[in-house]
Amino acid sequence: MTMRPPPRKHAQRGTAAVELGLLALPLAVLTFGTTEFGRALHQYDTLAKNVRDAARYQSTQTPGVTTEARCLAWKGTTDCSGTPLLPGLTLAQISVCDRLSCPATHNLQQTGRGVVNLVTVTITGYQFTSMVPFAVPSFTFGAVRATMVQPL
Repeated sequence: MTMRPPPRKHAQRGTAAVELGLLALPLAVLTFGTTEFGRALHQYDTLAKNVRDAARYQSTQTPGVTTEARCLAWKGTTDCSGTPLLPGLTLAQISVCDRLSCPATHNLQQTGRGVVNLVTVTITGYQFTSMVPFAVPSFTFGAVRATMVQPL
């Protein structure tokens, strides 16, 4: 039986660089993908909070006057001042349904506790724009909505 001599130290030169080169791209995709996924979750959470706040506000207001609720969902203020809460969010993407604008589905709805009026605020077509499209592509969120009871 012949024994081989131990490998010389200089025979291993560059191995770490080659391994790093092979793993750099998958690690970059994983890192940037995690970051972009976090950004997408943050933007979805902001949309959900906006519609909840606007629906809560509209449920205490006069039916048919929805401009303030739409502004609240868009910019966080009832007078539409300031900058949009999310980049690319427009007033046209926000709709409000109350007992006057959607009477078939929101006026005098029967429940187990009696009759109620409903208010729904919906944001549709919001585009998430990825900063790193090779890790996470840009996409459009589905409709984000909140429905609350409006006192009779």
